[in-house]
Amino acid sequence: MTAATSVGGADTTRTFSLRAVVRHPAVVKLLLLAVAAAVLVPLANAQWASGLWPDALTVDLSGPLGTASDWIIDNRDSHPLFLYFFGHISNAIVLSVRAVYLPLLALGWAGVTAAAALIAWRVAGVRLALTAAASFALCGLLGMWVPTMQTLALMVVAVLASVVLGVLLGLAAGLSDRTYRALRPVLDTMQVLPAFAYLLPVVLVFGIGVPAAVLATVVYAAPPMTRLTALGLRNADGGVMEAVASLGATGRQRLLTARLPLARKELLLGVNQTIMMALSMAVIASMIGAGGLGDRVYQALSSVDVGAALAAGIPIVLLAVVLDRVTGAAGERIGAEPTGHSLLRGWRGWGLAALAAAAVAVAGRLAGRTAWPDSWVVAIAGPVNTAKDWMVDHLYTGVPVVGGTADWAAHFTHWVLDPVRDGLLGLPWWAVLLIVAALAWLIGTWQTALTAVLAMAAIGVLGVWKPSMDTLSQVLAAVAVTLVLGLAIGVAAARSARLEKLLRPVLDVFQTMPQFVYLIPVVALFAVGRAPAVAAAVVYALPAVVRITTQGLRQVDPAALESARSMGATGAQQLRQVQLPLARPALLLAVNQGVVLVLAVVIIGGLVGGGALGYDVVAGLARGDLATGLVAGAAIVCLGLMLDRVTQPTQRRARKEA
Repeated sequence: MTAATSVGGADTTRTFSLRAVVRHPAVVKLLLLAVAAAVLVPLANAQWASGLWPDALTVDLSGPLGTASDWIIDNRDSHPLFLYFFGHISNAIVLSVRAVYLPLLALGWAGVTAAAALIAWRVAGVRLALTAAASFALCGLLGMWVPTMQTLALMVVAVLASVVLGVLLGLAAGLSDRTYRALRPVLDTMQVLPAFAYLLPVVLVFGIGVPAAVLATVVYAAPPMTRLTALGLRNADGGVMEAVASLGATGRQRLLTARLPLARKELLLGVNQTIMMALSMAVIASMIGAGGLGDRVYQALSSVDVGAALAAGIPIVLLAVVLDRVTGAAGERIGAEPTGHSLLRGWRGWGLAALAAAAVAVAGRLAGRTAWPDSWVVAIAGPVNTAKDWMVDHLYTGVPVVGGTADWAAHFTHWVLDPVRDGLLGLPWWAVLLIVAALAWLIGTWQTALTAVLAMAAIGVLGVWKPSMDTLSQVLAAVAVTLVLGLAIGVAAARSARLEKLLRPVLDVFQTMPQFVYLIPVVALFAVGRAPAVAAAVVYALPAVVRITTQGLRQVDPAALESARSMGATGAQQLRQVQLPLARPALLLAVNQGVVLVLAVVIIGGLVGGGALGYDVVAGLARGDLATGLVAGAAIVCLGLMLDRVTQPTQRRARKEA
């Protein structure tokens, strides 16, 4: 009787376990997908063959887009729309850039350096003031003073326009739920769309020159300002807003006296992000006539002159670091108690700083030192190219045991990139859609899965399935390497305060460097090809993954860790069983951000042999081929949308897990 009872109890336990597994949401979703696949796949195979995306489901957009391109080119100099609307916009941009550039030249290098240092001093103190002065001086020492002023003038106009546009759109989205819902997919698309894709339509309308470069930068840099403005307004303290409304304030008064002051930190963060996005466009915009530092970097990369590219790339990084620190410090000072002597507080301090900068500028003009002296220029291109040649001779190939960088690139391409690409191309198109649907549904909702599948299907409809699979293989390989390195470094930094302190300045510099600058050392070490494009993407995305991983692990509830330690758990057990599970939302965010950042640079990698969609976008821009460039850009948007949906859980699921 006891044995029978034991057997019956075991059967009951197995039955309950089986029921629990079957009722698990993930299993239910997979079963439903399997049923749908069993019905739809035979029908798809009967109607269209397996393999690559069927031609019968492809739409050729080259004709309509070519017609639109021809019409724009034919009417650009005669149609009233171009003469009296776009023409006035173009003239206003040229005049605005000139109005900033000429005073910068008039101030001279001494006046500009003093002004930058004094602004940094007023905002963040002496240390940042010295950093700003040294950064601008280094721009002159590298022989890049005039290109730096050209880039700075263009960035000032582009950032101001981006901030104004972003604030206006953010106000509309922050005050209206309907506008917010309407703008959200537009902002998502703009954030995923690679910078190159903005250039071609702008060039068609405005031609090669500064107006096209400024407008492309504005379109690229405005979304973060819009998002953060809307976020600040929508997250305003409800108690404060009720108190203001109870006093009889009108809608305008509530906005000006409560919502905007409460959103000041988000607004300054938006300005900071807009500046970073605009500077990241500096090199890309040079392809359509922006000039300045970007043009020097682009021309040097085109001729594989690493020394000249580095000499122009360093000032871009210095500008990014200084502007990032100044705007970041301004945001941190909001609400803080004023410090320093009373004479230096408020507008009196700013007035004294302006007088000091003007005095330095006048002294420089009287001394005839407005332009940076040629005798003070330090030419680094020659030594850098010599070092690059030595690296190529000694590290590129033939290194005993470990091989050279060329060998590493060849092995990575042969053993990783080629198999992943061939595997994706070898899968039937419906199998790719099923895998995407399964991943997106498991991590989100059916709406998430439907969006991801439609985005992937749109790639096939556009007729770029094969190059998209090539790009996807590079993205997957780069994301895998980024996550392995990023999670390992992030875990180590979270467990060691000393390591985190050492990594912080390195990550700061890497996160503020524009995308294009990463190609300089990559070209020097790996020449050109798909592997160098992946290497640049890994270096670009790694800092964000490390930061988010470290922050997520450090924010784990200390009580949970103390409980694990009291039960005798080792450090490794605490990491595996407590920290990693509790930090899962942060880790998924790290994966998501790694995917988005990798995708951005893999496309730019088309300039150094990455091929696929990145090459199509660049080739379309170079040839003025609207159809090729826009179709490839649209495919990149769809690819980014799909990857975003399969790597980021919905808010509903995140709340359940929390």
